[in-house]
Amino acid sequence: MSCGKPHETPCDEVLAEVWLFLDHECDQLRRRKLEQHLEECGPCLEHYGLEEHIKELLARKCGGDHAPDTLKERLLATLRRTVLEQTEVTVEHLPEGTAVEVCTRRVELSED
Repeated sequence: MSCGKPHETPCDEVLAEVWLFLDHECDQLRRRKLEQHLEECGPCLEHYGLEEHIKELLARKCGGDHAPDTLKERLLATLRRTVLEQTEVTVEHLPEGTAVEVCTRRVELSED
């Protein structure tokens, strides 16, 4: 989705990060950029409002339920495997600690 107007932060980036914004999981600089975009862009603000409503509904309906530890472990393992498959990561265990080198590459995902 795009409103067709030029923004410092493109609409597709904002929409991809709506849940990070809602969950307060982005840093302050990124949060300010997303807020600025939402103030300028009606279609993205409307989409944000829908996602915010969904989040509130989920919290009301599932607020007391907790995922089993085994599910959390499987999800973390899947996330780690996916990150390793989509990036080039080198992990070295050195005497003074662990060194991690990350080389990212862009991965195109199909919309299937």
